[in-house]
This record gives sequence, C-alpha cells and structure tokens, in this order.
Amino acid sequence: MIKKIILSACLFLSLASFAQEGTSSPYSFYGIGDIRFKGAIENRSMAGLSIAPDSIHINLQNPAGYSDLKLTNFSLGGTYNTTRQKTDSQSGSARRTTLDYLAIGLPLGKLGMGFGLIPYSSVGYKIKTVNLDGISKILAGSGGMNKVFLGFGYKLGENLSVGADAQYNFGKIKTTNFELDSESSNGTSEVNTAILSGINFNLGVMYQAKITKKMTLFSSFAYSPESTLASQNTRLTSTSVDDTSTLNDARSLKLPSKLSFGAGVGETRKWLVGAEVSMQNTGNLVNFYNDVNNPAFNVVYGKSSKYTIGGYFTPNYKSYTSYAKRITYRGGLKYEKTGLVINSESINDIGLTLGIGMPLSGTFSNINFGFELGKKGTTAANLVQENYANLNIGFSLNDKWFQKRKFD
Repeated sequence: MIKKIILSACLFLSLASFAQEGTSSPYSFYGIGDIRFKGAIENRSMAGLSIAPDSIHINLQNPAGYSDLKLTNFSLGGTYNTTRQKTDSQSGSARRTTLDYLAIGLPLGKLGMGFGLIPYSSVGYKIKTVNLDGISKILAGSGGMNKVFLGFGYKLGENLSVGADAQYNFGKIKTTNFELDSESSNGTSEVNTAILSGINFNLGVMYQAKITKKMTLFSSFAYSPESTLASQNTRLTSTSVDDTSTLNDARSLKLPSKLSFGAGVGETRKWLVGAEVSMQNTGNLVNFYNDVNNPAFNVVYGKSSKYTIGGYFTPNYKSYTSYAKRITYRGGLKYEKTGLVINSESINDIGLTLGIGMPLSGTFSNINFGFELGKKGTTAANLVQENYANLNIGFSLNDKWFQKRKFD
C-alpha cells in the first residue's frame, strides 16, 4: 500500500513539473511547437525502435506491449539537452533539462494496463531583430501540450497482442510580440494565449514468430486516427499611448493521423536488429497567432515521416560472474522529415543514438542511459541550423504487486 501511495503522489506532483520550457528552438513557433519523442529511454536509445515485446520495460509507443509485462513497472525519464544554433552570420547556444515521461504499467494476466503523463509538444524561443529604420522586434514563446494516457494490451495468443490507449491532451501556449521605434519611443506589444484541450486514441498490434530454434521475427503496427484539438485563444494588444484591446477567438485544430510499422529479427533477451517507419498526415495545427496565410511567415505544412534503424545486445543477462555481461548495449540511426517547409527549405532531423541499460543487482529493475547527437534544420535561405546533444536517463523499476502473502 505504501508503494502505491508513493507512486500516486509522484504522478500527481509531476503535473507541475510538466509546466516546463522543453525547447529553445525557433522552429517551435510553428504549429503547436516542437513535437517531442513519445517513448522510454530504452527505445529512444535505439533511435525510437519499439517493435519487440518486453516483460520489464513499458512500451509507450505501442499499447499492445502492455500485455507482455510480467511485473509492475514504474518508469521515469528525463533529458539534459545542449543545442548549438547557427545561421550564416550568427551563432548561439542553449541548455535545457526536462522531464520526459512518467508511467506505470500493471500486468493483469493476459491483460496489461499502462497509464501516465508525457509531453507532446514544447514551445520555447526568443528572437530579437533590429532593422535599418531603427525598429527593434522581440518575439518570444513558451508552453506546450501534454498528454495523460490510459491504455490496455491483450494477448490473443502466444505470438499476437493487441492494444489501445486513450490520451487526454492539455496545455497552454503563450507568445509575445514586442515592437519598439527607438527614434520616437513608440512601441506596441501583442500577447497571445492559447489554451489547448482534446482527446485522441492510439491502436497497436505486435506479432512475433520463431524463424529458427533461437531466432525470432518481431513485428509491430500502430495507428493514431485524426482527432480534434480545441484552442481557446486570447490576444491582448497594447501601445505606448495606453491603448489596449482584447480579442477572443476559438478554433478547432486537427491532430494528424499517424501510422507506424516495423520489423526485425533477434534472439529474445540477447540481441535485436530492426527497422521502423512512421508516416504522419498534414493535419491542421496552425493557430491565429501563426497563421499560414500571413505572407511574412512563408511556411508550408506537409506530411512528415521518420525512418529508424536500431537494436540492442546483451552478452548474457543471466551471468552471475560478470556484471558487464548483464549490461544491455543499444544504438540506432534516425532520419526525419518534419513536414515543415520554410522559405522553400525542408526542415529535416538526422541523428545517432547510443545507450546502455544497467541492471540493479538482486532486482529486475534497471537504470538506462542514452546519448543522442544530431542536426536539425539548415543555414540555407536565412534559416537556423541546430546541432544538438542529448543526455538521457531513465529508471525502470519493477516489483510484484497484488500478490497475496503466504506468511505475515
């Protein structure tokens, strides 16, 4: 009972922790911000690969994986990010520490359940410009959207699992535009606030089959249908002559449908090599403060796609004589077309990931470390290139709950 109270308290208190500035990218101005990776450190260290079932790690990308849990799992992960941003003429750097997910998985026989909290998008930028007429502009944004999710997975047979989860989206995005004429001391400010809310669903299937006595084929399929996101907007405009006006606006945004599928081969608890592809439709996430019809933005929103190759290797998870042999080594490569096209330049993201999973002696729990090195964007067409390095740490804590004691 004490464990349940502690974990429930952690989940409740973490709501405040997700009110964080999870990015420093100027590209987070567009849509509802930078879309965050939805997954545990174990999968992120394989560039996002999530095709294999796991009995002691929760799968946040495919709800069918809940059915493979054998122990109650409490997962928590965070990231320390450093980004070097540069254009053709300037450069700068930024650092961020974020909480990435908090989740609990429960095995219930053939049925498994998972619930928790995870960020979906982040907004965080501050840009200052001064033109030849002496007019300076400061653009700033913060906030983002989070998800609370509840899902179930069910084993239809020894090799086939299905699952579904429901996600409640909520968040707040605030942007500020300030313009000042240094010669006349006249200035205007515009503060936009968007309150976001909505529900969407995720469906998943996982299938595995023996190829040889030791080798297994793993496959995965996940689909999220298009859903509606309500945005309640407020705009407050002020000038230096004490002229203030307020505008209220309500919009229905569209979270795009997404399809992911992948396959790989490996030896259970020993090694795995696989590939995964994700494709996402355009949707409609343009709000009234970054309307695509404004010619100043020169942006096009298109379909996005992500290609992943990754895997893991554990020398001998049952070794009693060598701790190093029980460590899991992970790695992967990713290439993502974000669907964002600015000044006719596609904004793409390419990265390399590495990681290790370190078991805690005498338990089924482990600590997972990941490292990600990548590049997003380009310096062409007066745009910004972001060279980033992420250090990730995650805890996967496992124990038996709901087991009746034989002795008191």
